[in-house]
Amino acid sequence: MQDAAPPQPPTIDEAAAQSPHDANAPFVRLWQGFLTGRVLIATALLLLQLALLSVQPGGNSLVWLVCLGYLGLTLLLRLTARAQPPSPRAGVHWLPVIGVDIAVICLLQMLQTGPLNYSALLAIPILISAVLGNLTLALATTASVTLLTLGWVAWQDVAGRIESTQAYYQASFACAGYFAVAYLTHELARRVRRERHLAQHSSRKAQTQEQVNALVIRHLGEGVLVVDPQFRVQQANPAALHLLGLADAHALPFALKEHSGWQRLQDAVAQSFAQNLPISAAIHLQSIGQEGMTGLHLRTWLTEVATPSDAADATEPALLQQLCVVFLHDLREMEARLRTEKLASMGRMSAAVAHEIRNPLAAITQANALLAEDLAQDPAQQQLCRIVGQNAERLARIVEDVLNIARAQQHIGEAHAGLLALDQHVAQVCQEWQAQGQPAHSIQLLLDARDKTVVFDGEHLRRILVNLLDNARRYRSNAHEPHTLQVLTGAPAGGQIWLQVWSDGAALEPTVQRHLFEPFFSSESRSSGLGLYICRELCQRYDASISYQRLSRPTPHGPVEGNAFSIVFRAGPASALPASLFDQIVV
Repeated sequence: MQDAAPPQPPTIDEAAAQSPHDANAPFVRLWQGFLTGRVLIATALLLLQLALLSVQPGGNSLVWLVCLGYLGLTLLLRLTARAQPPSPRAGVHWLPVIGVDIAVICLLQMLQTGPLNYSALLAIPILISAVLGNLTLALATTASVTLLTLGWVAWQDVAGRIESTQAYYQASFACAGYFAVAYLTHELARRVRRERHLAQHSSRKAQTQEQVNALVIRHLGEGVLVVDPQFRVQQANPAALHLLGLADAHALPFALKEHSGWQRLQDAVAQSFAQNLPISAAIHLQSIGQEGMTGLHLRTWLTEVATPSDAADATEPALLQQLCVVFLHDLREMEARLRTEKLASMGRMSAAVAHEIRNPLAAITQANALLAEDLAQDPAQQQLCRIVGQNAERLARIVEDVLNIARAQQHIGEAHAGLLALDQHVAQVCQEWQAQGQPAHSIQLLLDARDKTVVFDGEHLRRILVNLLDNARRYRSNAHEPHTLQVLTGAPAGGQIWLQVWSDGAALEPTVQRHLFEPFFSSESRSSGLGLYICRELCQRYDASISYQRLSRPTPHGPVEGNAFSIVFRAGPASALPASLFDQIVV
């Protein structure tokens, strides 16, 4: 059963749009607490008056009125006040809170007839102003309380109710304490607010950085996995999930042990953990839903992250957990990059060699033309001159074709397509090929195109067919048995005309098949690796296609498996040249 997907971090916009009041969250709770505390104090004062009534009947009715009014005002403010505290600046908006508290406490102090002293309650408005207001409000509130306290002492002194010296000392010390409490409380609140702002700012920066990292990793072409020591993938980007054969929305975390095809990846991670070192290796994985193996280049990197401690003591340092970051790169992409570099190298090489080949060819052609004029009376020598001229022209066309593939200009090297009678042209090319030192009756022709014509240049088709015949001859089992090399044509009713060269050679390896038509790829050291690539490029010029299959063909010894290269021609008139693969390379 898959685990639920972990919560995603907030986006950059969400992090930037967070309410600025988040930094004041502790003070919002304090504001709500102060409002509730005022209601409780008002209730306690009312209960206190009830208790005094049972001890001293006939109390002052004004005290009851003040207590009831205070309870009503605190309840009203608690129910109607905003969730956020008022502005910290001094102003009339603080009168329903600080002003009411000071007035009620002073009235109770003036109206009380017993030994009770309510002056200690004056610390409540001082604390409210010091915590929720600015320094001006805190000092102004404290100064107001000080003046009222000293005024009350002076009035008591004038009335002769107290001993003046001791009362003034006590009031002075109390007021000094009020100022100290107000200042220290305000500084502590300011520091808490500043630290809260810094924490919020750091949190937003961390969330933004996390989102940027997640965005970069998500769109990274390289696969990234974060694996713990239990071989559970904690994080993975879409590229890595795709390489493993999983959907982009696959739930995290998941175990590498879930699929046997990932065993080599698990072994590489285990090796990196065991050696405590990063490793780099090429591995092959079997992705989910695929039969073949996927070649990957793997790199690991070990890192440590802090994990929350399970201990009750919050001061205990967090535990460090080692994680393995795995980078996966598809070998096919790396090979494609290498092929692109090869193509660029071929383009530069072709441009450099062109001048070296064209100049000797021009000299040979010119000298052959002059020699033909001097030998006009000798037919045998004239025949030799014609052979030299034809081969020089053929070599020039080969050079031009290679250059046309490598050049960036799309207007150079246009194909001169014509209508070819396929069976007739194939028979002629095969006859010429056998005449070039091949054993007699070394090829079996099975031509069944029924005088159909194809849109192709005759010389280009000859080059393709000769290249395929040379490859088939090289890998056939017996050069003296014609059925080991067969050339076939066909034109099914309503279908496309095709040409096929088949030989009974051994099957090609899967790695060879994947790169069969790529430039510079060859299983032989002496081969340039351009033959089949040029065949494919020439076919694409005429909207034809060439492909490889492993087919069984009937022979005198029964059906035999062999290698077949098939060309499917397009129907219709010739069109402008399509841009070849090399046309995008700047020479």
